[in-house]
Amino acid sequence: MNIYIKDKKVDSNCEKILSIDELINIIDASVVLDRGWLKGAISCVYASDLMSDILSYSKPGALLLTGLINSQTVRTAEMVEIAAVCFVHGKLPHKETIELAQQNELPLLTTKYSVFEACGRLFAAGMRG
Repeated sequence: MNIYIKDKKVDSNCEKILSIDELINIIDASVVLDRGWLKGAISCVYASDLMSDILSYSKPGALLLTGLINSQTVRTAEMVEIAAVCFVHGKLPHKETIELAQQNELPLLTTKYSVFEACGRLFAAGMRG
């Protein structure tokens, strides 16, 4: 399965690929923002609240799990070609964060689960970081 971000194919060395629908079902996520950008698949998962770690270690096409709801999350995700951001603990992003994500065509999700629980569920489904 090919991974596309904004209709551009990205290389991914991740082991398992899940469709967006599968991923949403596994972590019981709700869509906060999507204008048709949430398509294709997610190649891997990265979880962090440290933007410097995301810049250093995440991979293009990944789902980012984070508790940070400010606009810096979107700026960082855009720089490393994150496919979608999912906020944990049922958090909802600030209005400015949603506006910036819309400008950058970055899908936003939220899940009631903690980072630990969401990662555990995705790991059990075969996803890796």
